Amino acid sequence: MASIQIEFHVEADSSPVWQVIGDWADGPVRMAPGFVASCEADGDVRVVTFADGFVARERLVSRDDQARRIAYSLIGDTARPEHDNAVMQVVAEGPNRCRFLWSRDVLPHDAAGALRAAMERAAPIIKGALEGRTGG
Repeated sequence: MASIQIEFHVEADSSPVWQVIGDWADGPVRMAPGFVASCEADGDVRVVTFADGFVARERLVSRDDQARRIAYSLIGDTARPEHDNAVMQVVAEGPNRCRFLWSRDVLPHDAAGALRAAMERAAPIIKGALEGRTGG
């Protein structure tokens, strides 16, 4: 199994950042405008459509407001990896500063390269959106 981790600082208070990251229904569009085209949630399952046309069905695994942590798994079609579990967490580091942690555990190991590349492309977009800017 491959583990992927992306981490960056956000120049914003952790509470409004968590409001975006923890928003199961609209969070993906709010945190990555232009990278994520749409998101439709029905209970603990959501369908995220990316700007490049990729469609992901995801199931909410857990959401912890106190820890500001959300975990979800990719589910559904045969084009997905055998296992893909992701966690996003917001850690306060003082006034108007927090850290964004994003990790994924993936099988097969060979799927990690493309997923890491996508996460690295999304990271500056997410950072910009969370800091109130567009782009990255």
